[in-house]
Amino acid sequence: SAAEASLSMAGHRSDPDSHFGKLARLAAEAEGLVRSSADPAEPLAAPRRKPATDDHDKDRTSFWNRHFATEDPWNYGSPYEQEKYERQLQILPAGPIGRTLELACAEGHFTRQLAPRVGHLTATDISSVAVERARARCSDQPNVDFGVLDFSADTLPGEMDLIVCSEVLYYLDDLAELRRIAKKFVEALAPGGSLISAHAFVLRDNVERTGFDWNTFGAQAISETLAVTEGLVLEQSIQTELYRIDRFRRLSPGDVATEPMIDHVPIRAPIGIGVARNIVWGGARALRRDVARSERRQRIPVLMYHSVADDGPAALARFRCTPAAFASQMAWLRANGFHAIMSEQLEWFIANRRPFAGRPVLITFDDGFQNFADHAWPILRANDLTAEVFLVTDLVGESARWDADSGPPTPLMDARTVRRLAGEGAFFGSHLATHRAIDGLSSSDLAAELLRSRMFIERWTGRPTTAFAAPYSVTDRRIGRLARECGYRIGFGGRHGPADLDCDPIDLPRIEIRGDRSLDDFVAILEAALE
Repeated sequence: SAAEASLSMAGHRSDPDSHFGKLARLAAEAEGLVRSSADPAEPLAAPRRKPATDDHDKDRTSFWNRHFATEDPWNYGSPYEQEKYERQLQILPAGPIGRTLELACAEGHFTRQLAPRVGHLTATDISSVAVERARARCSDQPNVDFGVLDFSADTLPGEMDLIVCSEVLYYLDDLAELRRIAKKFVEALAPGGSLISAHAFVLRDNVERTGFDWNTFGAQAISETLAVTEGLVLEQSIQTELYRIDRFRRLSPGDVATEPMIDHVPIRAPIGIGVARNIVWGGARALRRDVARSERRQRIPVLMYHSVADDGPAALARFRCTPAAFASQMAWLRANGFHAIMSEQLEWFIANRRPFAGRPVLITFDDGFQNFADHAWPILRANDLTAEVFLVTDLVGESARWDADSGPPTPLMDARTVRRLAGEGAFFGSHLATHRAIDGLSSSDLAAELLRSRMFIERWTGRPTTAFAAPYSVTDRRIGRLARECGYRIGFGGRHGPADLDCDPIDLPRIEIRGDRSLDDFVAILEAALE
């Protein structure tokens, strides 16, 4: 069976009373329990795809056609994107607008909204896949025609009254190409014509302010480049904390530039996780890409959390971080260039003795409380981080009865929640089956719990389960060998401190993050781990 295959007992199964014969019997019993469970075991949704910008190549047409292999790759219908579209419409020049050129129209979501506001609209994109979707979306708009256009390489149609260029100029190779494109815009505009540019702020432009951790330049550099382009003058700008929308005008002979009108407005729309995870609020002190290139280290912090909640028994305050405190800690990690890894990755680095690149951190949670799903997980996702949660598998969907002497037991996540979070990018390991301390279990009971918990987690998540964390951080001499025989490669016991390349992967240390400590204490722990 699959359960038996996971055990290191080849050649020993023939003797049912041998150590490995007993393990085989326990594995079969555990497998039977899992199979008889009512919990669903459908395959998980595909894991989060790597953003197309991560593997941007020089063949732009192929790149963008691959990007649009998935329909609506940017969630154009989201409240955040729609609010941005509304503000682009607000900044349109007054009076009738005749010939209009939309560059990078994508799938035509904004095209539909722009078409009724102009006389004739030519909507273009480098991707033929996107253009065909846009054409279908706007088939009832008689004043729109479509075309495939690479605005960097191809000639732009001329005498335009309006050019709209939204969320695309960051994908140019460099500022030299941006300056060349800006001159093409001037040449394509009729005298007095307008150019609307909408782009997000990025950290590469200014690490001291809120920005997106993507691309080599963003709204600030784009706006500054357009502003110094001969023949263009900024007339109006709508600026939020995350993006700016500018309207430039091509000067006519004898025109005199006036002071632009600058409007600072809040973002009222909710920001979806696909956008939020790329934002570093308040600026960054280190960028992930920079430290990944420049820093190598022999050890990393493995953080141990339990509960994230505002309230709970006073006796358990040490094990409980408030959501506000946890949010501050995760924001600090993001702003300082940390990225999250999983225990399997840590084990690979140790096995291959490869130094860690950049600033990795392994974030772990013991017990599997429901408040992880309610409070911790949204905060982690918003900071583009993930975590590994160690579940007490016999008690999923129930409560932490082992804490009953301290107050009302905290609810635990159920299997459905585990499945959902696994599909969203969380990882799960074993905290055994009953939360009993390892040194109080017989070898038979310990093996049964190791096997049973691993198999249930694999059923719920659809992924191999190779890591465990010892309840109460208590281990004994049996656990290393027995855990390996039961299919585990990574274990966390009671040792405190950062993990390094010399660690035994089945007995890794962690650093407890206490709920009764300050952010300064947290920072000191992380900075010490970087030394």
